[in-house]
Amino acid sequence: MEQINLDCLILIFNMFELIEYDKKSLHSCLLVNKKWCNIVVPILWERYYPSKINEKLCNVILSFLPSSSKKLLSDNNIKLPSSTLSKFPLFNYISFCRYICSDNIYKIISIVLKNPNNDHGRKLLEQEIYKLFISQCKNVKYLFWKTRQPLTLFPRASIFFSQLHHLCIDIDYVNSDVLYELAHICKDLNSLSIRSFSHNLSELIYLIDAQRNLKELILDAVVDEKIGKELSKALVRNGTTINILCLNSIDNIVLSSLTKLVNLKELSIYCRKNNKKIQQLAIYGFPNLQRLMLCGHLSSFKEISLLIEKTIGNISEIYIDNINKTAKETGTLIKAIANNCPKINCLYTYLEPKDFIHVKTLLLNCRFLKTIVLESLEFSINKNDNNIGDELLNIFILFSPKFLNEIFVSGLWEYSINTFIQFFESFRGKTLYRFAIIDTVNYITNDHEIIARKYIDEGVVKCAWV
Repeated sequence: MEQINLDCLILIFNMFELIEYDKKSLHSCLLVNKKWCNIVVPILWERYYPSKINEKLCNVILSFLPSSSKKLLSDNNIKLPSSTLSKFPLFNYISFCRYICSDNIYKIISIVLKNPNNDHGRKLLEQEIYKLFISQCKNVKYLFWKTRQPLTLFPRASIFFSQLHHLCIDIDYVNSDVLYELAHICKDLNSLSIRSFSHNLSELIYLIDAQRNLKELILDAVVDEKIGKELSKALVRNGTTINILCLNSIDNIVLSSLTKLVNLKELSIYCRKNNKKIQQLAIYGFPNLQRLMLCGHLSSFKEISLLIEKTIGNISEIYIDNINKTAKETGTLIKAIANNCPKINCLYTYLEPKDFIHVKTLLLNCRFLKTIVLESLEFSINKNDNNIGDELLNIFILFSPKFLNEIFVSGLWEYSINTFIQFFESFRGKTLYRFAIIDTVNYITNDHEIIARKYIDEGVVKCAWV
């Protein structure tokens, strides 16, 4: 039998993730022969490890500590688990790791040190583990930095950080000197995520400006007016490269600076309180937008509609999560999406019963829609409107596009048993992967649950929650 070319095998195994195979499928390939094992082991560690640390995986990692580190730990009364391998394993697993996360290192420490009050021991063990990863990892791509260890000063740090593509850093754990040093050796980030910053502003700006091709910027912190203005200037300076922007608060960001992000494709904003910032965004617009996520206190959906109307039809995902249940103009938003987003495949938003009729236009115009989630605004509930949800289900029955296979609707709307049955029957011969009733399920009875289970058993729907 002719053997498969090595390059072909590598291509096939790397495709496993793309066709939704899990790591168990790759594990089975390890046992075929030595050639397959040599290919699969690096892929597994690059993709999955060390993601979920258990005692066995901890022992494997600790076995790679150099003798100098083991002696240092022993001299300080830190005993490694007796099951730790005394010899290096067959593969240098550490060298394959692409994702380094502080949380996983904390898990390793908690497995080794049974005394949580041993601060000196924790710091020493943490130091040696970080040194191990920084010295051994080749082509590392992602680091989540939540430690006070001076990582930039460790051996091989300049090589390690020069290879990083994604950095998530909690500023409260680093000082200005570390940020300056980081800016000098880490210049090729594609993604930079900043958490909890309330100080070291100039150093943070310096790190942002040092990047040569920064595509994604995530700012997860509340900033004062001064910081907001300085960050706005940094956004302008990086406006031609950034295409993904996430802001957890826009209260003090100068929004006129966002217009300089000419290639912005994804925008995610969390509004901590009611304000008029969204209105300003609608004025400026982002024509190339493909993904929009707005969360928090939104007073009206009209401004979001105006923002969508200024795009050029490339939006594929819209996610609206509103805390303010008195918001209005849900129908205006649905109409704007129907008229301006022909390529949308995922929609999460709110709806009032009086605006159900606009869902028909949405389904007719947006033929690539795969997932739709329609929540209720509390003020829209009318106890006298019996079976008000039937109108919505009937629209899905008559006008659902062929790709639509995930439907989530509010449990605050009442659905008759007959229409519930007709809804599932309309998907017989099609593929409905998921159906769910969300919100408070005031009107869902045992009969609704029995019907859902029936159609699961018959294979009409894969999963249903009612």
